[in-house]
Amino acid sequence: MRIFINDQFSHIPPEELQHALTSLPDWRREKALRFKHRQGQSECALSYLLLQQALKTVYGIDSQPSFLIGEHGKPTLAEHPTIHFNLSHCRTAIACAVSDSAVGLDIECLGRYKEPLARHVLNDEEFAAVLSAPNPDIAFARYWTQKEAIVKLTGRGIDDDLKNILFKYNNVSIRTEVHADKGYVWSAACFTTSPR
Repeated sequence: MRIFINDQFSHIPPEELQHALTSLPDWRREKALRFKHRQGQSECALSYLLLQQALKTVYGIDSQPSFLIGEHGKPTLAEHPTIHFNLSHCRTAIACAVSDSAVGLDIECLGRYKEPLARHVLNDEEFAAVLSAPNPDIAFARYWTQKEAIVKLTGRGIDDDLKNILFKYNNVSIRTEVHADKGYVWSAACFTTSPR
């Protein structure tokens, strides 16, 4: 699994965004333009371009990828079914994972910790760990991104048991990195054995 991060785009000038949008296939440009604010448009456009960069760097693929959408909305590469990818973005960074096996990725900005949300997605042990952490916001972001990475890996959506998902999938390996200086945390998940 290879991870690509772009955390230098938050101040993209309008002319660079326009250039990025014009380089996208029609369907992706339309998706990006559905965002009302430039930030959302930038995240959507640049995440696709980051995927193109990752595919070229790792697999030597120069052409624009086309996608098939799975039963739960998870996209796959139409011409390269053995290559797996996942995209994620937040206000401060975009991320792309590419792999020869299924992968899930989530990146989140720091500052999302709120007690009601934490109680909703964390089990009692995790919630206690967040409360006792030197920085509860970072501790919460670690758990949140790990859980979201598993959700995206499995492709089952957020109807899965979020409180216990880290224990439910004991055949998953998770890598997490905290970039407090840049204001984000990311986690990537892959299966260590065949999925059930």
